[in-house]
Amino acid sequence: MQTTRNYDIILFDLDGTLTDSKPGIVNSFNYALKSMGFEEQDAAALEKFVGPPLKYSFRTLCGFNDEQVAEAIRLYREYYVAKGMFENSVYPGIPELLEKLKFSGKTLAVATSKIMAHARQILEHFKLAHYFVVIAGSNPDDSRSTKGEVLRYCLDELHISRKDGVVLVGDTKYDVIGAREVGIDCIGVLYGYGTQEDLRKENATYIVETAEDVGRLILGR
Repeated sequence: MQTTRNYDIILFDLDGTLTDSKPGIVNSFNYALKSMGFEEQDAAALEKFVGPPLKYSFRTLCGFNDEQVAEAIRLYREYYVAKGMFENSVYPGIPELLEKLKFSGKTLAVATSKIMAHARQILEHFKLAHYFVVIAGSNPDDSRSTKGEVLRYCLDELHISRKDGVVLVGDTKYDVIGAREVGIDCIGVLYGYGTQEDLRKENATYIVETAEDVGRLILGR
């Protein structure tokens, strides 16, 4: 497996790419929904909420108005900060992948729609934070929450002038769409929460199955 471009700067999504955060996210959504008087949903029904920004999920997928969205986000974060963010695990092969990329001289960063402080806490908890020169995320007021906005901020923090050596590794169509918005390539991974159909539909630059495949694609070995 060979690359067609030499990527020097590798950006990673967090949820569904570095860590399997679905249990904590599902539990946080259910806490918010139950607190607002809605029925608890099973994990399969809530999987579509893993990936998009919270505001989008509650407004578009739940049909909430602005007031309900604000309350749902507040309740979600009440549970998530207390417990949900650590109902989480690192995907197999991720520490080894990051070590190989770092050893090979690649610059690594994280770009997630999650609140930036929460992303840092999670990465520090799992002892992954030291691999990344930038950890970019959304603000607590939900500004800079779309993947495109986060990626622009991340690229600014990295002082990137040329984008042809930059690639995003992510698991959902939102990652592919965001990468396209800022003009970088995207490697779609199939072990996360997105689908191969969605990644293909949005024209991910590459689609791979495992963390090991990401390393082979970038490093050519």
